Amino acid sequence: MKIERLSQDKIRIFLTFDDLSERGIQREDMWQEIPKVHELFTEMMDQAYSELGFDATGPLAVEVFALPAQGMVVIVTRGKYDHQQYVSGSDDELPEEVYEMEVTLEQSDSIIYAFSDFEVLIEAAHMLRSNITEAGKLYHYRGKWILYLEPEEVDEDRHAALIAVLAEFGEGSSLTPAVLEEYGKLVMAENAVATICSHFDSRG
Repeated sequence: MKIERLSQDKIRIFLTFDDLSERGIQREDMWQEIPKVHELFTEMMDQAYSELGFDATGPLAVEVFALPAQGMVVIVTRGKYDHQQYVSGSDDELPEEVYEMEVTLEQSDSIIYAFSDFEVLIEAAHMLRSNITEAGKLYHYRGKWILYLEPEEVDEDRHAALIAVLAEFGEGSSLTPAVLEEYGKLVMAENAVATICSHFDSRG
């Protein structure tokens, strides 16, 4: 479980499928109102508080994204609540849980891989060229190059080969398209694979 602060009132939590299976949770369970999912959320909020000082009291907007072969991304945005309405003479009377969650569940089939070195990305692009040509956006985010592919840009019969190449050269990213659009720097808006190949030679 990895937790990252996006802003003062927003955090991003990445759960691998191992994180879920260790807690006896299946991927589809995240769409259910069941106790073990509530326990997982409480654990996430406790860890967010201990690692980042993120106080999860008050209304929370929770977005859950399922990413192919990578895991689940949970984005939690904290709203505001009236502290006085919970206090009647003692600060100890705040309820144990003041979670007012508005949950949005989405399944994303987007393929997102991160590359620390642009030269490695160039090599990957040349390897990908036989599988995809007119596809891909390129972002720069926190010192890494992020290649983003829409599911409709990838032929289903080439999907496995594509993932194999990406996994060899890059690292599956827990970023969501929304985070990339809001916080990443868009470097190439379209046809990133072909553009990289036409402008840069592979060392291989």
